[in-house]
Amino acid sequence: MIIPTRSFNDGYDIPQLGYGVFKVDPAETERAVSEALEIGYRHIDTAAIYGNEEGVGAAIASSGIPRDELFITTKLWNDRHDGDEPDAAIAESLDKLGLDHVDLYLVHWPTPARNNHVHAWEKLIGIRDRGLATSIGVSNFLVPHLDDIVSATGVTPAVDQIELHPAYQQREVTDWAAAHGVQVEAWGPLGQGKYDLFGTPAVAEAAAATGKTPAQVVLRWHLQKGNIVFPKSVHAERLRENIDVFDFELSDDQIAAIDAIDPGDGSGRVSAHPSELN
Repeated sequence: MIIPTRSFNDGYDIPQLGYGVFKVDPAETERAVSEALEIGYRHIDTAAIYGNEEGVGAAIASSGIPRDELFITTKLWNDRHDGDEPDAAIAESLDKLGLDHVDLYLVHWPTPARNNHVHAWEKLIGIRDRGLATSIGVSNFLVPHLDDIVSATGVTPAVDQIELHPAYQQREVTDWAAAHGVQVEAWGPLGQGKYDLFGTPAVAEAAAATGKTPAQVVLRWHLQKGNIVFPKSVHAERLRENIDVFDFELSDDQIAAIDAIDPGDGSGRVSAHPSELN
């Protein structure tokens, strides 16, 4: 299976669809990632705080897939921003993953109350320059946080990974990203089951018209919008369903109808706001 890629502003590419291991039990991670790799996924998104980097690493090691065919992301957690903690954190993550570098390293949250996101970003630049991460980016950064790090360093993130789904489209952030050549990764692309996307007429009608499931319709909406997605599941059947989204397209009218799901007042958000998590 050929999965399309998106190009970063640093010249590197990322598979547009991957497998996310948020809330995958560490005891199940090796099996789940191994199944994902067997099915055809090559982009794996993990994080230090998930506690399952070792399982990801074990699956990679046993897969037999050449390293240059894989794209691995991990993230710097909030309590590791200060001093030389980011250097220690990436070393720990690489050890757990069994890798000498990751393809993408992200500042997981901006932690505005601590006011240390610029320092964390400066440390990631050094991590990239030492070859421990090919590309660097951020996660959950809003426009003020993005402006802070770019104005302080002159280095623009390759990506901003944000909560994004039809009910919460974060257009201010996505507009900033488009203007600055930053790719958008959508975490919680299906609303994490907390927002009934599948029951909306726009999604249900598109599913009926295309013969696809509501989940496949929402993932296809992301892909046609240019978002990078990595839905999570521990079930092989669902892993196959989530990757089976490249043989159909949504019409302009179907895209517009799904666009209109967002109430526009932020009420579709299903997880923490960046100003709340420190």
